[in-house]
Amino acid sequence: MQNCSEATRSKPFPGYIDHNSLIVQGDYVFVQLTSGGRPHYYVSYRRSPFAQMKLPKYSLPKDMHVISTDENQVFAAVQEWNQNDTYNLYISDTRGIYFTLALENVKSSQGLEGNVMIDLYEVAGIKGMFLANKKIDNQVKTFITYNKGRDWSLLQAPHTDLRGNPIHCLLPYCSLHLHLKVSDNPYTSGNIASRDTAPSIIVASGNIGTELSDNDISMFVTSDAGNTWRQIFEEEHSVLYLDQGGVLVAMKHTSLPIRHLWLSFDEGRSWSKYSFTSLPLFVDGVLGEPGEETLIMTVFGHFSHRSEWQLVKVDYKSIFDRRCAEEDYRPWQLHSQGEACIMGAKRIYRKRKSEKKCMQGKYAGAMTSEPCLCTEADFDCDYGYERHSNGQCLPAFWYNPSSVSKDCSLGQSYLNSTGYRKVVSNNCTDGVRERYTAKPQQCPGKAPQGLRVLTADGQLTAQQGHNVTFLLQLEEGDLQRSLIQVDFGDGIAVSYANLSSTEDGIKHIYQSVGIFRVTVLVENSLGSDSAVLYLHVTCPLEHVHLSLPFVTTKNKEINATAVLWPSQVGTLTYVWWFGNNTEPLITLEGSITFTFSVEGMNTITVQVSAGNTILQDTKTIAVYEKFQSLRLSFSPNLDDYNPDIPEWRRDISRVVKRALVEATGISSKHVLVSVLPGLPTSAELFILPYQDATGEKKRAAANLEQISETLIQKLNQNLVHFELKPGVRILVHAAHLSAAPLVDLTPSHSGSAMLMLLSVVFVGLAVFVIYKFKRKIPGLNIYAQMQNEKDQEMVSPVSQRESIPNVPQSELMSPEQLVDEKLEVHPIEQPQDTVQNPRKGNATKVVWTEDFQKACGSPRDFKPRPRA
Repeated sequence: MQNCSEATRSKPFPGYIDHNSLIVQGDYVFVQLTSGGRPHYYVSYRRSPFAQMKLPKYSLPKDMHVISTDENQVFAAVQEWNQNDTYNLYISDTRGIYFTLALENVKSSQGLEGNVMIDLYEVAGIKGMFLANKKIDNQVKTFITYNKGRDWSLLQAPHTDLRGNPIHCLLPYCSLHLHLKVSDNPYTSGNIASRDTAPSIIVASGNIGTELSDNDISMFVTSDAGNTWRQIFEEEHSVLYLDQGGVLVAMKHTSLPIRHLWLSFDEGRSWSKYSFTSLPLFVDGVLGEPGEETLIMTVFGHFSHRSEWQLVKVDYKSIFDRRCAEEDYRPWQLHSQGEACIMGAKRIYRKRKSEKKCMQGKYAGAMTSEPCLCTEADFDCDYGYERHSNGQCLPAFWYNPSSVSKDCSLGQSYLNSTGYRKVVSNNCTDGVRERYTAKPQQCPGKAPQGLRVLTADGQLTAQQGHNVTFLLQLEEGDLQRSLIQVDFGDGIAVSYANLSSTEDGIKHIYQSVGIFRVTVLVENSLGSDSAVLYLHVTCPLEHVHLSLPFVTTKNKEINATAVLWPSQVGTLTYVWWFGNNTEPLITLEGSITFTFSVEGMNTITVQVSAGNTILQDTKTIAVYEKFQSLRLSFSPNLDDYNPDIPEWRRDISRVVKRALVEATGISSKHVLVSVLPGLPTSAELFILPYQDATGEKKRAAANLEQISETLIQKLNQNLVHFELKPGVRILVHAAHLSAAPLVDLTPSHSGSAMLMLLSVVFVGLAVFVIYKFKRKIPGLNIYAQMQNEKDQEMVSPVSQRESIPNVPQSELMSPEQLVDEKLEVHPIEQPQDTVQNPRKGNATKVVWTEDFQKACGSPRDFKPRPRA
């Protein structure tokens, strides 16, 4: 291809073609695209650029089949929105773009392989002649046309039956109906047959009556191209054409073995019986030898169901003693119920006289063809027009005839339709041709009207940083001679003085996401028009992370947040699923609050829809009446192996939990560990109750204190550890609830010194509180809970290590602030508690005031440890 580059490359049509929809037939190439749930069809004539096929506006096709592309015209069967077992026939102009209705409600059926079979038959040898089975009021009737669907009529039934008895069948109440299925098997004939070398002869199976039936099927033949018919057999037969239709061979359709066949030398008027085998043969098929002059046929079958195939060749040359001479023929004129002008011409053929028994030889075609004067019958309604009862073609209610000139520029000309177009391949001349032919007309100057702005792919979304192509359409007016102003809504606007700059669309790249108001103004000296399009510019959504607490208390309001990467995506829809609920909650915000009223494990799923992309994340949250929590720290060497990603944190959480269970012997059902984001590496340990199958709690809430004491003791004794990799041993410690930096617990620390220091601190704080408040407040029992705002796991668009700020110690919260932030207060009956040293077992009696508990916590929650 010449001059092919990224700048000049363009798609022949918007979107992607449907799978297996490409069809190449003659001079035409067809493709199908599905958009908005509707199929759209495109055609290329003689490899020209693709154009959308134009059916009547409200046909709304569900399916389309190309029937024929002969004689530079497309015959198509279209199943419309309100049809199930029928199709409408449409016929096109030469380019295959504009289609008009030829026949409605043509019967269809399913083939053996699921393919669609349309009851339409194109007669061989006579152009423009078709047979079709149309469904009318649940009755199927056979119709015939001689002018490519411009006019249709019922078939006249034979006047007598096979025995010469009269048949009383009057149109339109009674007619001949034919089965029009053609066999896909080359060795068997279908229900109907015709040949190019025998243009007037059609043999078919069918019945006489009010509608087509599968009962009482007989064989019929016409030797004058469908004007009159004769009954030839009362049962179905396969018919073979030999010697250009000079010999018709018929063989009965039966599952029984046969020995005889029938021959006719006078176009089916009389038949003679011949034997083709000495033993009865189960016939599987009949095949004629190739060639126009052939008089040889091959019958293949088997003598029994266990025998091999038998081939029987039959040669009829010996029947004829000479070749036909000129005096053996007579002229025959093609006509339709006496009308000699068919497709604008009078055609005369040469046929062998019925009483002559000679071999014809090569087919010579029509003897003469003389054009006729054009009449109204040679013209069909043009696109957008419909034929009324008076025979006139008038505009359909949806069609505006002036719209044809919408792409016409001032100073140019266009073809102004009269509402008629000559049937393609019609050879008529003069007559009324001038009256019905479209006339060239100068393009009028018009003010812009009916302006539309749309994207080249028909979508209202676009990706950030990608080209968006805007197309402009006018119902009336001249784009080429108008001033076009486009405001893209992002602070950029352009103007065009002529259409040449916008023939391939107006391209623009959006550098940010959002909803942009695209405004277009088209104006000329006669007026102006404007249009608006709202374009959603997005960037691809790559990851969704659902952030929420791991554990919460019953009936406590908690927050769930969908964290996105990248954070700025565009217009989003959030779909939230809670537990086993069958109805989701749909929001436009990425954060919601909710409560759980029942204890247990609950799952929460969020689905985020961004354009054509939907991503989701699912988390599990434990809900309990009471629970306890403890912050854990690790050996500093763990930070060297922390990539700070969710997968690593989940794996380390599982390993720490296993180490705790192994060191303490506590059931894993009581323990939940969550490694937190950031450095230094830390984790939250949750001590949980659980229920047995009967619903009774295995441990009372008071016993959670005992579990907590056991865990603290093992942690402070450095008995909880795990091996990260060979040679890398990680210790797990209990961290203090203070703003001081976390330090490792080692056996060298002095428990007594720490106890003494802690006692002094407690007494000092107690004196300060008593001095300030001058009164004693009853004690309170408190427990730690997971806080949603502090323990959420976030996905950052930058490096994980870079996302953790280095906070100086001076900026950390005080112990009072930290405890107020992390703990909730609940009253109990006992006013006093005892602080237990988990290492030495020494106890010190301390009076806990309410203010002191607010600042430092109860002894059950505050677990001291030695410091360096």
